Amino acid sequence: MKKRYVFQALLLICLTACGSKDEFDATGTFEATEIVVSSEATGKLFYLNAEEGMHFTQGTEVGLIDTVQLYLKKRQLEAQMKSVESQRPDIHRQIAATKAQIATAQRERDRVENLLKAQAANRKQLDDWDSQLAVLNRQLEAQLSSLGNTTASLTEQSSSVAIQVAQVEDQLKKCHITVPINGTILAKYAEPSELATVGKSLFKIADMEHIFLRAYLTSSQLELVKLGNEVTVFADFGNAQLRNYPGKIVWISEEAEFTPKTILTNDERANQVYAVKIAVENDGHIKLGMYGKVKF
Repeated sequence: MKKRYVFQALLLICLTACGSKDEFDATGTFEATEIVVSSEATGKLFYLNAEEGMHFTQGTEVGLIDTVQLYLKKRQLEAQMKSVESQRPDIHRQIAATKAQIATAQRERDRVENLLKAQAANRKQLDDWDSQLAVLNRQLEAQLSSLGNTTASLTEQSSSVAIQVAQVEDQLKKCHITVPINGTILAKYAEPSELATVGKSLFKIADMEHIFLRAYLTSSQLELVKLGNEVTVFADFGNAQLRNYPGKIVWISEEAEFTPKTILTNDERANQVYAVKIAVENDGHIKLGMYGKVKF
């Protein structure tokens, strides 16, 4: 009887040892694409509706920085634009009188030419009208050149003001704080009524739906994987609770690094490992920093 108990105890120890054997090819931690959103303008922060844990879609406005001075500057530039446009000459109207004089002189010249052919006028009269036509044509050319230069100058001024308006509009747009990606707010660094300056961090957001498991492989395991490989990822919830997810290898490090202290490998003698990133679709249960395991 005593021998039977000893045998059963040894069998239990053996089964426990076999069951505790690591069946996974690699381990790592879950991470996500994190973006720290900073202010692109300087001014009082009117509001910032970006509390930790809130989820937003890309482009949603969550905050506003004071825009009063920029708005007034835009109004001033728009008034300046109207002033420039009001000075633009009406070329057709301003040369109408000269063109009428040329038309009249041309008719008189043609009449004198016909009289000359009939020997009812002399050559000097025709030469006088030719001379007057030449003067009027030169006056028209001078008017057109002057009006063209004035129009070109005003066009350049108008373009310069238009560029300034576009700059102010861009600055106004940057006063409206939006989220750059679909994601969840991880941290908030500013509060309403604070002074925002260019480059000041406002909040941090991460895409929690498309996350990655950063795992580590030994050199001997590299031949087993390649980009695009489908693998099975296990999220470790503690107390031997695992939840499996399909994953895809999307990145493999080009150089080795020393094994992180928090990572276990099958080959305990390996001092250097290669990092890989495995894309995983999160169902809402996986949290950042949680441990995960991989089976190829």
